Amino acid sequence: MALRVTAVQYHLHTIRRFDDFAAQVTHYVKAAAEFAAKVVVFPEFFTTQLMSIGDGSGQALAIDQLPSFTPAYLDLFRTLAKEQRMYILGGTHVVERAGKLYNVAHLFDPDGGVHEQPKLHLTPTEVGDWCLTPGDDLRVLETDFGRIAILVCYDIEFPELARMARARGADVLFCPSCTDDKHGFYRVRYCSHARAVEDQVYVVVTGTVGALPTVDWMRSNIGQAAVITPNDVPFPPAGILAEGEMNQDMIVTADLDLDLLRRARAQGAVRTWQDRRTDLYPDLC
Repeated sequence: MALRVTAVQYHLHTIRRFDDFAAQVTHYVKAAAEFAAKVVVFPEFFTTQLMSIGDGSGQALAIDQLPSFTPAYLDLFRTLAKEQRMYILGGTHVVERAGKLYNVAHLFDPDGGVHEQPKLHLTPTEVGDWCLTPGDDLRVLETDFGRIAILVCYDIEFPELARMARARGADVLFCPSCTDDKHGFYRVRYCSHARAVEDQVYVVVTGTVGALPTVDWMRSNIGQAAVITPNDVPFPPAGILAEGEMNQDMIVTADLDLDLLRRARAQGAVRTWQDRRTDLYPDLC
């Protein structure tokens, strides 16, 4: 079974109203539809672009004002997913629950359903400057093409999460990301490769590009989408099925062969999942 996925290198720039955001999102989704993608992946924190609309005095909106766009955000992506008959991972969006702010990934399905995955590990900036609260549950989601999990940016740097997802049957890990320098970018990228090797899964990672000059902590973005495979025959030697051009406004599309993935797990030169020594590290499996 082949699953065609498109990852969006989302270009952040200042906008004036929600309709500008909606038009840009629709452009990427329709471009992916022209390539017959079944899943489209947007990056983490891309809805911070809405903060650049400002308060009318030249100041960007504060992070705690971002949840006011939640109904419009949900309606936009739910409509696009239904119209295009595809799954859309709508990056992450900051939502408010019981007075607390969460960075939440949303997966929209073709039937109008919405599935959430809060970010579980938060960076010092998210905690100290944006006062976000971490989620407390990793969710493995059932889709028409199998089980998947969403590890948001920093979450991919913790191998325990990916191992949990694999143990629950996930074949694909989606990693919407947002990094502001090369150090952060390569941490996420290298860890995505490690998770693909360790757990014999596909990893689809993407990030924001461009800049929001008026929005604190979003003034610089280093991003590149990639579709990552295990490092074994018959996959590409470098474990890269497809990747974008660094920091360019573009989409990246590739086919994930899920049957091939399962055969490689059973017959590969190495079988990292099967060959785990659970007798040596039972608490980690």
